[in-house]
Amino acid sequence: MHSGRFAACNLVLHPQKTEIVCCKDAKRRGDLPTQAFDFLGFKFRARKTLRRGHRAFACFLPAATPKALKAISQTIRRWTLHHRSAKALQELAKMYNPYIQGSINYYGNFYRTQLRPTLKRIDICVIR
Repeated sequence: MHSGRFAACNLVLHPQKTEIVCCKDAKRRGDLPTQAFDFLGFKFRARKTLRRGHRAFACFLPAATPKALKAISQTIRRWTLHHRSAKALQELAKMYNPYIQGSINYYGNFYRTQLRPTLKRIDICVIR
């Protein structure tokens, strides 16, 4: 790899945490054993996206990891929104919007559609 460059900068690669990943997209079609990786709550892998002419193609993009989405979902479940029917919708929004907005701002920067099913839980709980 680039171990000489890392050594010049006094950096050391951890052998168990460092691996080569195939950034598979429309131009790179090779098969390597690892085609995705997780970093800071995002899973980087090939995903479908649209070009300007609305033509679909594969591109290497980040999105929230399943583990991060599960954590958001568990937090929403702990709120027990369906038991808070005495509160007005504005009160609920004031209580929970900082967390919801923070999650959307962080995980929604890339591939926002990945968040939809998880955030839909909030609507379902409020409706219930």
